[in-house]
Amino acid sequence: MSRFTGFTPATFAFLRGLAANNDRTWFAANKTTYEKAVLAPFHLLLADVISALAEKGIPLGGDPKKAIFRVHRDVRFSKEKLPYKTHAGAVLTRDGIKGASGILYFHIDPEGCWLAAGFHAPDPEQLGAIREAIYIDPPRFQAIRADLAKAGLTLDTSEVLSRMPRDYQDAADLPVADALRRKRFVVRRPLKPEMVASPDLIQAAVVFAAEAEPLLRFGWQALTVLDPTALRR
Repeated sequence: MSRFTGFTPATFAFLRGLAANNDRTWFAANKTTYEKAVLAPFHLLLADVISALAEKGIPLGGDPKKAIFRVHRDVRFSKEKLPYKTHAGAVLTRDGIKGASGILYFHIDPEGCWLAAGFHAPDPEQLGAIREAIYIDPPRFQAIRADLAKAGLTLDTSEVLSRMPRDYQDAADLPVADALRRKRFVVRRPLKPEMVASPDLIQAAVVFAAEAEPLLRFGWQALTVLDPTALRR
């Protein structure tokens, strides 16, 4: 059975070429390269990571072929009409469904590769449930943040409210006040080029998932108020 040996220079040559020639004619002429240099190694990576996560008891998985995001951009509601993404991304989730809450994300890009985990775009109900869990048990969330910090991980700060949410104004002086203002709960780790070009990327992804697992489990448990059967899956 084939194993992931690393993304190759051809992977990034294709993505750079697509960035420079982002049109359907060029992509059609180079589709075979896309399938061989981008999709094929990505499928192998995901299969190996899924297997390794299962061995560790980390509940993240999916179908390697379905986990990769389409290269085609959705331009229906965007001012940017270029038809293709110039990076490759994939996501693993607890139930294997791409749109599920709580993810492990892979980003392969000539401009920089990285891993991410957490709750990227929770809907209002989900966000409210996670905030409520933080509010009810600040020490537990602080302990999770401490564990993340030991692993060199910090929560993303790109989407934070300038003021406390309406229902949490009495928590403005709590140590978790900044967390209650967040609109997403995500940690990220950049990947060095030599890692991305190596089978060591498999273990790097598993280690990262294990380090981010406390955050994922906190969020999943918080969301059980919306779906009480979730923890049985």
